[in-house]
Order: sequence, then structure tokens, then C-alpha cells
Amino acid sequence: MRQIIYTTNLIENLNGKIRKYTTNKLSFPTDEAVLKSVYLALREVSKKWTIPIRNWGVILNQFLTISDKRIRI
Repeated sequence: MRQIIYTTNLIENLNGKIRKYTTNKLSFPTDEAVLKSVYLALREVSKKWTIPIRNWGVILNQFLTISDKRIRI
């Protein structure tokens, strides 16, 4: 369960990937251009997110035990 809750490294990695795609341009003409660039960066990065979470069934059961009223499946 700790692997899912503590995602700081994953978030920092994602921020680095987005920064990598957006630093190629010095300035963007519009806000929409920034959004499109970030969207395309996320699309490229998400192609590599194919590894399933180990022991997901056990982790899900722990979540349901701890907070059964909050999580709906």
C-alpha cells in the first residue's frame, strides 16, 4: 500500500518528462498551445505505463478494510 500512497518520485519523474517536452520552445503563442504541448507530453509518457501494480488485490483489500465507506468499486 505504501508504494501507491507515496508517489513523490513518480510525480517528480512525470514533471521532469513534461519539462523535457516543454523546454524545447522558449515561448508559447497562446495558453492553448501550452495545454496541447502538455497533453502530447502526457500521451507520450503514458505509453510506457504498462507495468501492473504488484499485489493489487491485496492492496485493494487493505484499502477497503481501512476505509470501506469511502471506496466504491
